[in-house]
Amino acid sequence: MTFNMLVVEHLVEKLMALALGLIVLLVFSNVVGRYALGTSFAGAEELSRLLFVWLVFLGAILTLRRRAHLGVELVQARLPRPARRVCAVITHLLTLYALWLFLVGSWVQTQIGMSNYSTVLRFPNAFIASAGLVCAASMILIVASNLLKIVINHPDAVMAGDPPRDAAVPDGAAASVATHGAAK
Repeated sequence: MTFNMLVVEHLVEKLMALALGLIVLLVFSNVVGRYALGTSFAGAEELSRLLFVWLVFLGAILTLRRRAHLGVELVQARLPRPARRVCAVITHLLTLYALWLFLVGSWVQTQIGMSNYSTVLRFPNAFIASAGLVCAASMILIVASNLLKIVINHPDAVMAGDPPRDAAVPDGAAASVATHGAAK
């Protein structure tokens, strides 16, 4: 992973932490205000919803980038590597199609949201829909990049059924394998 990608991931993590902190602060202060003072901040619910939507979509981007989404690889793991490459290309193309539909739908919703405003804070609803737009565009770049790596047989290509590259090895496990051999 390049230095620039690490900086971007770190920035996204900080934005997500900030959003989560603001959500907790808004909701907690609203609850305390409502029960202790008999009043509350009217826009807290709208603002926390906006932040939550962005938090979820930014998290989805990071999860895809880190290849941490859940996947069922039972069949692909048993295939020989050339067949896994074919399956990976097909899977990536289908994923790109789904993400394209997501991108187009988010674009339409963002355009519609430019003329619709939230009830209390009066911000354009496009702020919410644009989270899907950013998510879809980012995911398209991530999936297309990995698809290109698969097609050109780049060593960094990730396919279903490949063993994890950065799995943590418990202390002493390497010495145990070296001493006793691999498990049968």
